[in-house]
Amino acid sequence: MLLSLSPLDGRYAKKVEALRPYFSEFALMKYRTVVELKYLEALGDEPKIREVAKFSAAERKLVDQMLLNFSEKDAAEIKQIEATTNHDVKAVEYFLQKKLEKTSLRNRIPFLHFALTSEDVNNLAYALMVKDAGKFEILPELKKLHAEILKRAKSWKNLPMLARTHGQPATPTTLGKEFFVFAKRLERKIAQLKQQEILGKLNGATGTFAAHTIAFPDVNWESFSQKFIRKLGLTPNLATTQIESHDWIAEVCDELRGANNVLTDLARDIWSYISWSFFKLQKKEGEVGSSTMPHKINPIDFENAEGNFGIANALLGFLSDKLPISRMQRDLTDSTVLRNLGVAVGHAFLGWQSLTKGLGKLEVNRPKILADLQANPEVLAEAIQTILRKNGDASAYEKLKKLTRGEQLSVELIHEFVQNLAIPAADKKRLLALTPEKYVGIAAKLVK
Repeated sequence: MLLSLSPLDGRYAKKVEALRPYFSEFALMKYRTVVELKYLEALGDEPKIREVAKFSAAERKLVDQMLLNFSEKDAAEIKQIEATTNHDVKAVEYFLQKKLEKTSLRNRIPFLHFALTSEDVNNLAYALMVKDAGKFEILPELKKLHAEILKRAKSWKNLPMLARTHGQPATPTTLGKEFFVFAKRLERKIAQLKQQEILGKLNGATGTFAAHTIAFPDVNWESFSQKFIRKLGLTPNLATTQIESHDWIAEVCDELRGANNVLTDLARDIWSYISWSFFKLQKKEGEVGSSTMPHKINPIDFENAEGNFGIANALLGFLSDKLPISRMQRDLTDSTVLRNLGVAVGHAFLGWQSLTKGLGKLEVNRPKILADLQANPEVLAEAIQTILRKNGDASAYEKLKKLTRGEQLSVELIHEFVQNLAIPAADKKRLLALTPEKYVGIAAKLVK
């Protein structure tokens, strides 16, 4: 691990361990094996292909056991075969031939990989990898992070805080409402990921079923393909070249990139709040913040998250741009590129974990937040000029601009200004009772 080129396999190996069953070389071999054996089984289920006997219950169980028990030893054997074939999918086929030779399925061996191109297997393998990774790791991790953000939104919904637009003091909000914005944004990204179609194709060398139909012209191969792909939990795509066009993978990359952008925005905001001392960070015994400054507790989790989101999004952006583009009916550039899908997801995964961890260290510094609010009473100018407008004063904005723009005022000076306004008593009373911490509208109510 000390000699690893990628930190995902070195420094951060344990943190991304959960992704290895879906995005490793081992995983790709296993999912290819799933496709090959389930396809063979489906051929046996087709009544018009009498040359392939229908699998018995015992034989179906045998296939399931082979897939369940697929091991690193099996993967190593495939790699050994590939050293001779120089073709990874053909190596899987030869491996399975050897496996089936010792079983009652030996007479079906001629129909392993029958009429398929490598991309029939590869595209379905990658589709299953992404589907399972999404279901078991990606969505659960994002939902966990969403729950942590929402928890804080609800906890802090009534805590008033000075807002800043363009970095300048602005109409107050609540800390919880600001977290709620991020919770809702992430919630939408999660929903998009859940609704994403995952496409698959099984239609031969150039997407025409040519080999299939020359061998068995009476079989409805379009229907067969659709049924097989749906049984894998995928959406059939019959309009392809040799490869499935990868548009759906690009869409997944864009959705993940969008989620990471939302979370980068959150990480940067929290970093700023920490730098203003709105948040304190919990101390951890034995932890060091600086090699020379003993007092420091740094926002490293938020910085780590931002850094990993940056790497992930650079890769996801490249994958999204490149994968839908292939010369003519197929070139091989997607093959090496797709192998980096797990690298992109791995860095995003690290970012999500770091952000979740960082949220757990935050402690609100209420006195500091309140002091910041009280130091900027000029933000009440909006409320005053709005009341003046309500009462027909066409120059309301200009009056408050003259009083407050670029000025730091006291509450007393603002109250003195309000006392001299010719407005109804009820409006004047409401303005005189107003303080920056009370001028938050329905922020708390919005956090539902």
